[in-house]
Amino acid sequence: MATPHDAHTEVPHRLLRKSVRDVASGTEGTLMAVLVENTAGPEGPDRWAEIAYIRPDGGGVELSTAVANIEAAR
Repeated sequence: MATPHDAHTEVPHRLLRKSVRDVASGTEGTLMAVLVENTAGPEGPDRWAEIAYIRPDGGGVELSTAVANIEAAR
């Protein structure tokens, strides 16, 4: 499959720059970006997904997760 025209570019999200929680890891932080990325392995077919990047509260390395895994922090 060809690379989508918007691959590796930021896409809008209603929680961008707001406090969020990653339901998969329980990490809370600020949603810094949502990008379209190829999540397939080296041998598999292309699989494009929206990936969220969260900067943890208190700093540290940003983590990535599927957009479906984020929710507004309480």
